[in-house]
Amino acid sequence: MSSATLQKKAFNGTVWTIFGYGISQSLRLGSNLILTRLLVPELFGLMALVNVFITGLALFSDIGIRPSIIQNKRGNEPIFLNTAWTIQVVRSVGVWLGCLAITFPMSQFYEEPRLIWLIPVVGFNAIVMGFTSTSLASLSRQMKISKLTIYEIVTQIISLTVMVIWAWFNPTIWALVAGNLASAISKMILSHYLNSGQRNRFAWNKEVIQEITSFGKWIMIATAMTFLAAQSDRLILGKLLSLEMLGVYAIAFTVSEIPRQIVMRVGTSIIFPLVSRRADLPRQELRIKIKQQRWRLLLILALIVVAIVSFGDLLIARLYDERYLAATWMLPILGLGIWPTVLSETLGRCLNGLGKPQYAAWGSFYRFLFIVISLPLGFNQLGIFGAVIAVALNDLPTYVAVTYGLWREKLLCFKQDLQASAVFLGLVILMLLARSHLGIALPVIQIT
Repeated sequence: MSSATLQKKAFNGTVWTIFGYGISQSLRLGSNLILTRLLVPELFGLMALVNVFITGLALFSDIGIRPSIIQNKRGNEPIFLNTAWTIQVVRSVGVWLGCLAITFPMSQFYEEPRLIWLIPVVGFNAIVMGFTSTSLASLSRQMKISKLTIYEIVTQIISLTVMVIWAWFNPTIWALVAGNLASAISKMILSHYLNSGQRNRFAWNKEVIQEITSFGKWIMIATAMTFLAAQSDRLILGKLLSLEMLGVYAIAFTVSEIPRQIVMRVGTSIIFPLVSRRADLPRQELRIKIKQQRWRLLLILALIVVAIVSFGDLLIARLYDERYLAATWMLPILGLGIWPTVLSETLGRCLNGLGKPQYAAWGSFYRFLFIVISLPLGFNQLGIFGAVIAVALNDLPTYVAVTYGLWREKLLCFKQDLQASAVFLGLVILMLLARSHLGIALPVIQIT
C-alpha cells in the first residue's frame, strides 16, 4: 500500500474515530441524564466497583490477541485467526471462573453482600465476548474504521435502550446489568456479520501460539499494569468512600476521560496499525512523518481538554441534580491531569507498532505505585479533595516512561510536547479569565 493511500486511510480513520466517539458520548450522556434521575447514585458506585473487578481479571489475562493480529505479518491467515479466536474463547472461560473465585473475598472486604451475585452475573459477559469474531481485529488491521465505528454505535444504542427501558419500569441495579449483557450479546453476534472471510473455527497451531505469546507477553504485562494504574483509584476509593460518593466521583471521572478515550481510540485504531506497516522505515523518516500528523491531533485534543477544564463544571451543574454537585469541582482537577496522557498516547502507540510495548508497561507500573502511595496519603491529609489531586497527577509517571522509550527508539518529540503544552496552558488561562470577566464564578472547592 502506497504512502499516499496510507495517509488518506489515516486521515479518514481519524475523522471517523472522532466522529464516532462524539456520537458515542452524546448517546452516553443522554442515557446518563435519564438513568441518574431513575436510579440512585449508590447503584452507579456499586456497578463501578463490579466493573473494576471484572475488567481487572480480563486485563490480567490479556495476551494481546487483537494487537497480535494487527501487528503480525501472518495476521490475515485463517490458521492464525482461528488459533487466536480459540485462545480468546478459552481465556474468556478462565475470566468467568476467576469471577467466581473472587466473589466471596471481595464481598467480605468491601462489606457488600450484593457483590456475591453481581460479580458472577456481570462476569458472564466475558464468556459471551469470548466468542466475538476476529473480524474486528482484521478491520483494524486494514484500517477500515468506518465499519468499526458504525458497529460500536449500533451496539451502544442497543445496550443503552435496554438499560433505560429496564430502569424506567424497574429502577434497580438489574437495569445496569441487563444493559451490559445486551452490549456483550449484540457485539458478539454483529461481529460475525462483519466477517468477510471464513467463519472462525476452533484451531490449535503451535507456531501461531508461540508467535502470539512471544509478542503478547509484554502486552499482558502492559495491560495488567494499565488496569492497576487506571482502576486502582476506584478500588481504593471504594474502601474509603461511601458508594454514593463513589458514584459521584464516577460521573466526574467519566467526563474527564473523554480526551483520554479519544486519543486511545486514535492510537489503537490509527497510529498502531499505521506504524506497524511502516516499522521498517529509518527512524528519522518515521519520526518526521509522525510529528507532522501529531501536531494537528494535539491541537484538537487541547481544545477538548480546555473545554472540559474551563466549562465542564457548568455542564454537570446544568445537567445533573444536586446529588452530583461535588462532581463540579472534581472535574476541572481531573481534566487538567489528562494532558500528560494526551502527550504520551499520541506517541506511545508507535512503540507498540515497533514491537516495543515494554515502555508502556513500565510506565503503567510506576503510575500504579504512584496512585497506591499518593491516593491514601492525599485522602488522609485533605479528604476527597486530596484524593482527587492524587488521581489527577497519576499520569505523569507514564509520560516519563514513554518519553524515555521514545528517546531510546529515536522517536522523541519533546520540543513539540513543550510547544503543545504551552498552547494548552495558555488557552486554559485565557478561558478562565474570560469566564471571570463574564462574571461566572470559578469552580468552588468544596471539601465533602
